[in-house]
Amino acid sequence: MGRQFAGTVWGGVARVAALAVGCFALAHCSGPFAGKEYGPRVVEEGQPVPKGGGTYSVGKPYSINGQTYVPAENTSYRVEGIASWYGRDFHGRLTANGEVYDMHSISAAHTTLPMPSYVRVTNLDNGRSIIVRVNNRGPYHRNRVIDLSIGTANALDFYSRGIARVRVEYVGRAPLEGSDDAMLMATLREGSPAPAPSKVMLAAAKPFIPAAANDAALSQGSLHAR
Repeated sequence: MGRQFAGTVWGGVARVAALAVGCFALAHCSGPFAGKEYGPRVVEEGQPVPKGGGTYSVGKPYSINGQTYVPAENTSYRVEGIASWYGRDFHGRLTANGEVYDMHSISAAHTTLPMPSYVRVTNLDNGRSIIVRVNNRGPYHRNRVIDLSIGTANALDFYSRGIARVRVEYVGRAPLEGSDDAMLMATLREGSPAPAPSKVMLAAAKPFIPAAANDAALSQGSLHAR
């Protein structure tokens, strides 16, 4: 399912020791191995999860398990492959751009796309399509192209199966502030592509943040493998 390492400080949360960075755990999508290697839980299950609060991040190239990933804002990104989901063990922990992961939200982890950004995810097995907020890095397992929250897996109707064949298409940047869950749920379609939400930000040629800040976001970010 995934692995996550120490994330960017959010809302006054203390920074996690570098020792936590880079610990791997490979698990089935029905439940990743729990443990402090995923970084501290800053919001307990059952408590309200704050929305937004992160930073724009693209990041520099990085390597995981011998494979190099090159983050970029690719406006023509369109890939088909396997999606999986990650949930409770990561709930309430920091994401790679400093947001707090909410397993019930409409969000996703991707290896290279900007954070936060919107992508259209279409379940090729049943035709369901929805716009999802990318705010984390991963997955790093076989041919999986995206890791979705439980809320998204339920919306696309593959939670019980664990994985699904999907098409992922880059839509644009997402705003930093507030919750977009209700707006994203409203994009859910069956048999037709999900429409772009009204809050999509126009793509630009420049990176979201300076290179130095990108380095800090990547080194402090939360990382997980499925």
